[in-house]
Amino acid sequence: MKKIALAAMILGMAGVLGACSMDGDGAAKTTGGTTVAQGTSQEEKGQKEKAGEGEEQTDTSGAGKSIAGIVFQEDQFFKLMSAGYEAAAKDLGYEIQLSNVTNDQMKETELVNTYTAQGVAGIAISPLSATISPEALKVSSDKGVKICVANTAMDSYPFSIAAYTSDNYAFCKQTGEIAVDFIKEKYGDEKIELGILQFKTQIPETSAERVNGFLAALDEGGVNYEIVSNQDAWLQDTAIAKAGDMLAANPDIDIMFAANDGGTIGAVMAVENAGQAGKTYVFGTDASEQIVDLLKADNDILQAVTGQDPFQIGYKTVETLVQSIEGKDVADQGKTVIVEGIPLRRGDTKQLDDFMSDLKSKM
Repeated sequence: MKKIALAAMILGMAGVLGACSMDGDGAAKTTGGTTVAQGTSQEEKGQKEKAGEGEEQTDTSGAGKSIAGIVFQEDQFFKLMSAGYEAAAKDLGYEIQLSNVTNDQMKETELVNTYTAQGVAGIAISPLSATISPEALKVSSDKGVKICVANTAMDSYPFSIAAYTSDNYAFCKQTGEIAVDFIKEKYGDEKIELGILQFKTQIPETSAERVNGFLAALDEGGVNYEIVSNQDAWLQDTAIAKAGDMLAANPDIDIMFAANDGGTIGAVMAVENAGQAGKTYVFGTDASEQIVDLLKADNDILQAVTGQDPFQIGYKTVETLVQSIEGKDVADQGKTVIVEGIPLRRGDTKQLDDFMSDLKSKM
């Protein structure tokens, strides 16, 4: 009987060890996992581990089916990207831990390191910096964690499976082309004063691409303009203050261009607060429920935006990440894939309503 008990104990130990093995990429596969978006409790995890001891394990939980999704800002764009991450993970049977680093580079690095140490199979991420973010992600990749980046190109992330993003220059040029028609109709060949809100101290490359795309459309359209103020403000409250100061110093600004969601909303509110409705018009970037409301508002301030499709960007990033984790062929391997922008303009009620219906279905 002692021999039988000893054999049973050895088999039980083998089962425990078998629940934490290394896959071909060196990523730990554990049945325990870590805290996940679905809210699996520590008690439930313990029960799963206990039930699995001594049994042959299938890859239905733990690191083999656990991934992480990271964004860097609290706004509608990144909420939709996170929703895309989560929807893809759910459709593909994966648990996903979602995090927002709130523009904190150190927090991003710490999270990447933590997820790597926990043994997640992969990380989907919209990285904060093209110069700093690659360092921690490369270390994670070298340790066998699959990486797929969003909202950026492959250039700084050669270890990423693929990259899904918008063409920042092209979609802001679309907004600029709408602005050209508006300016020509309203001002003719008159020289206009232009104010700009961007985010060059946050992500200089992306900010420059967006502003340059908008200005290229004005140049190609033969618009006569002077940039009288060019400020940094990408969060709504900051943008209200900066745009307000801009208008106080330059009350004759005809057109304001904002390079992101927060800047766009802040610019519109600043124009209204300053009593400049009907004098200063805003063209912006990104699309959300609030921005659609502003395009429909009677104050006639916001004229057009080109929205990105962050949900689709997030969904495709996780979908490709999982394909790579599971060893499947990845059609987009090594590519930067452009997800087309969505131009929205004042007066096109059907388009705005259709966009909102689609947006609400994803939230």
